[in-house]
Amino acid sequence: MSFCKSFEPIIDQNSKILILGSMPGVQSLEVQQYYAHPQNRFWGVLSALCGEETTPNDYANKRAMLLRHHFALWDVIASCEREGSLDSAILHEIPNDLVSLLKAYPQIDTICLNGGKAFASYKKHFKMMQSDRIKYLTMPSTSPANARWRLPMLVDHWRQAIYS
Repeated sequence: MSFCKSFEPIIDQNSKILILGSMPGVQSLEVQQYYAHPQNRFWGVLSALCGEETTPNDYANKRAMLLRHHFALWDVIASCEREGSLDSAILHEIPNDLVSLLKAYPQIDTICLNGGKAFASYKKHFKMMQSDRIKYLTMPSTSPANARWRLPMLVDHWRQAIYS
């Protein structure tokens, strides 16, 4: 069993939409970059939502694209134990301090939970944190483990949910 620790959020004062994952996978943790696995569709979905013709190749440009289009990114889980990268293997999770983050960034008006584990962990740890000013969306996971959702389907679903 490995100890896993999430990253700091990518956020600024212009961010309006906070995307929350569960916990970065092994490859992401190794290189200290969100969604680093080449088969994860997250950056492809985000690029399409942002109207970019191509997905940036380097992480600094991915982060810049995210912020330029008023997105923020973090994880529900701050730390856990897990063998491998599957969300189903997460044990002993400790949540990130989302309450403080939302107080520090009151302009966040939408929270997108990227996948079932992000939703389940959010519900478990923050069930009392509901707000009339924040729209909560449970999104299909961009993980390669969610193989039945092809990239065009993910983009269409995410776009419709966020911008409707």
